[in-house]
Amino acid sequence: MPNLAATLKEEISRLARKEIKASIAPLRKAATAYRREIAALKRQSAALKAALSKAAKGPVAPSDGTEQEGKRARFSAKSVMAQRKRLGLSAADFAKIVGVSGATIYGWEQGKTRPRKSQLASLAAIRGLGKKEAKARLGIS
Repeated sequence: MPNLAATLKEEISRLARKEIKASIAPLRKAATAYRREIAALKRQSAALKAALSKAAKGPVAPSDGTEQEGKRARFSAKSVMAQRKRLGLSAADFAKIVGVSGATIYGWEQGKTRPRKSQLASLAAIRGLGKKEAKARLGIS
């Protein structure tokens, strides 16, 4: 008889596990759906917080007609160097046009420093300058 009792006990345990598994399956699916929904809400919350902080800061550079409304002035060390070389100016001369020192231009070109917002605006303003206009601003013929 002990064999029959052990077999009966195992069968009851197996059926109980099967019933529990069937009862828990919908709960697991619901929990997974809730996790997905929570993750989506977290992403949405982060995006809204970023938009709020962006709106609170305001525009990076004041628009002076050289940029479209809503666009920000971007900075790249390579672009500063390329712009200076395109104009055929030394770092000191380029610095006079921008309104900073030659060492500042060197720091920007090396990527060691970044311009302030007001300096970004002046960099953006001289992007469309030609060689003749740049030399005229410097008083060079």
